[in-house]
Amino acid sequence: MGQDLGTKHIPGHTLAKNFGVEYVILYSFEDQDASRELQRLLRALYSVGLEAAVRPGKGQCLIVLVRPREDKLKAMAYRTRTKDWLYGVRTSQPTKDTNDTQGVPWTEAERLRTIYDMMTLPRADGGADITPGYGYWKNVKSIFPLHDHDMNREWIKSWSRKTLLDNNDLEQIRVKLGEKVAFYFTFLQTYFRFLMVPAGLGLFCWVFLGHFSIFYAVWNSLFCLVFVEFWKRQELDLRLRWQVKGVSEIKARRKEYKHEKEIIDPITGETVYVFPASKRLVRQLLVIPFTMAVVVALGTLIATCFAIEVFINEIYSGPFQTYLAFVPTIILSLSVPTISAILTKVATQMTDYENYETQDSHDIALTRKVFILNFVTSYLPIFLTAFVYVPFAPTIVPYLDVFQLAVKPFQPDEKGATTASATTEIKEFRINRARLRNQVIYFTVTAQIVNFALETVVPYVKRKFFRTYEEMSEARKHKEDSKSASSSSTDLLLDDIPEEAEFLKRVRDESELNDYDVTDDLREMCVQFGYLALFSPVWSLVPVSFLVNNWVELRSDFFKICIEYKRSTPFRADSIGPWLDSLSFLSWMGSLTSAALVYMFSSVTGASNDEPHDDIKGWLLLLSMFFSEHIYLLARLAVQVAMSKLETLDTRRDRAERYLMRKGYLDRASSEHANFDDTDQNHHQRRGEEMLAEVQASAGAGGGVDDFDELGSDYVEEEIGQITRSSLEEDARKLSMPDATPSELFWARQQGWKESARVGAAIIQASAQKETKEPKETKKSQ
Repeated sequence: MGQDLGTKHIPGHTLAKNFGVEYVILYSFEDQDASRELQRLLRALYSVGLEAAVRPGKGQCLIVLVRPREDKLKAMAYRTRTKDWLYGVRTSQPTKDTNDTQGVPWTEAERLRTIYDMMTLPRADGGADITPGYGYWKNVKSIFPLHDHDMNREWIKSWSRKTLLDNNDLEQIRVKLGEKVAFYFTFLQTYFRFLMVPAGLGLFCWVFLGHFSIFYAVWNSLFCLVFVEFWKRQELDLRLRWQVKGVSEIKARRKEYKHEKEIIDPITGETVYVFPASKRLVRQLLVIPFTMAVVVALGTLIATCFAIEVFINEIYSGPFQTYLAFVPTIILSLSVPTISAILTKVATQMTDYENYETQDSHDIALTRKVFILNFVTSYLPIFLTAFVYVPFAPTIVPYLDVFQLAVKPFQPDEKGATTASATTEIKEFRINRARLRNQVIYFTVTAQIVNFALETVVPYVKRKFFRTYEEMSEARKHKEDSKSASSSSTDLLLDDIPEEAEFLKRVRDESELNDYDVTDDLREMCVQFGYLALFSPVWSLVPVSFLVNNWVELRSDFFKICIEYKRSTPFRADSIGPWLDSLSFLSWMGSLTSAALVYMFSSVTGASNDEPHDDIKGWLLLLSMFFSEHIYLLARLAVQVAMSKLETLDTRRDRAERYLMRKGYLDRASSEHANFDDTDQNHHQRRGEEMLAEVQASAGAGGGVDDFDELGSDYVEEEIGQITRSSLEEDARKLSMPDATPSELFWARQQGWKESARVGAAIIQASAQKETKEPKETKKSQ
């Protein structure tokens, strides 16, 4: 089934159900120049071969419904494939007319991505140069494709019955949602399969060997190492199979990129916009004080709350202890998200200041800063318990008596009165060795369940509740309006045509959903992998918990993408990005923490909780960590060498295709040697340049956006024709074609960008009139 889907574009029934609409532009008309900018938007769309229809949205918004002209779509797809071929992304030379594709994008993802490129690429690359929220397009709130709800329901129903997903399921994700999302789901599926090994091993060790087993720690570290190296190899195979190897090298330049000088490339003759690498390096060094700020701000807060918790739960036994025990949790719950949000905003501003040319390089830099935040907030509490509380508690706890001063005035004296002279009741302190295990269980079981509820269940229930409330309010309002006078032309403009009502309601509902970012899910899995690599020797059932969680996560994430978020543009990617470096770092660090935990705790796993832990030798601890790290590095080298010797089907296929391509060019050049004096050395490059020039010429002949003026001072705004009830009825009579399909009727209602602009301006005026009319009617009724 995956192969079948991989050779088709959007199914006909989906386009028919959507009236041929493939993209939606959410346009706000709160600005005074909204009508003028709407004309600019529509003209830009039509100039690159995109048809648009305007309908009223929710609130002060319009929805601009977009579909491509097939000839322009084919030209853009051919241009993109040619560029991929010249950059080595594709191994086969593209042709305009082929038997299998006939110039149409191979997959639905490629079709939607090509349409998105037609809207957003710079004009020099054949696009309309539309950037939501930037410059001329500040009123453009978002650009998104429509969901295929029938396919989504079929997928959710099918996946809920499967224990494991197969390659066809993952291929369908790539076909529908693009390579960037497909990389995440393939990673999650691979991680889930690998977890079966440590889960079985952990269950065995939990039953027979107990906690802090050196046997489990060694095999768990080896598993983390093998998984990371295997995924690196898996990424390479996926790049070749999906033909996205090196695709990050041909990304468009960011609008926010600010160059300092322009130079002419001596080889290509192209203008290159340069920002000095030395200046960017100086700006990147700001990550050092940023890291220190993160450690100081979040680390101090977490350490303080940790100390308060230890004092209240294990030392203090006065009044209100039950309630005071929640104080650290409340402080963390209120403070950590706020501080994290502030630091994330600072990280974003720092990344913008570093001035990256492409969006991929910008995202990589931001992700690395966010990882620092996640590392501190996720792992610091366990580090404090394992490496501060247990070994140094007898030394540190006496200093916690400072907290006694805060509660001393509230202690009752012998007569029951509250006096400042009363003594606080202090328990004899004993190290709670179960604290570390309980903390690991919380982060790996309880926190995962809470996160699932907050991420999937709560948003779904919340959205259902507010949507039901909104529908009830609209129904009540419509009932009140029906009792009033007959509908005016203003109401007719804002009311939906019955044939379109269901479709437009669905579009408006989707426009209110949040944008999906696969980075958030990758971050979640990276943090989970960190718990496995760093702390699972504490409780060997950690991989069992993650195995169950990830089975649910795989399906809940897909449900979330299909139901809770807008459908994202199916962007391409050639890896999971910088998260792979984070996984490698966590795997390496796990070799250190595992050795330290086993040394510190394995000798006392059978001891009572009140037995002091004073037999730790610092030099032995460092020596065990040193040997563990070097064994890890040697094992990683061995695994990398072994992986490099393996040749998969995808690498063999890629090597064969490239060999046949070279051989074909050499044979062709040899046969033409008798007729041409020039050599065949540059034949490949010359042919590619000719093909790209041919594509550019065809795009220019088709009226590209290069002839689109900047709408300066000589711009004359189109007159808005009078739209009345009679004119609307006349249009309805013209559209009563007996043989027309619903899609043809939909697009026949607005023909050309000027007519769409007039309708959009009329809707804006009608909305403004309705807003001014409603307060007057309310005032009269009062």
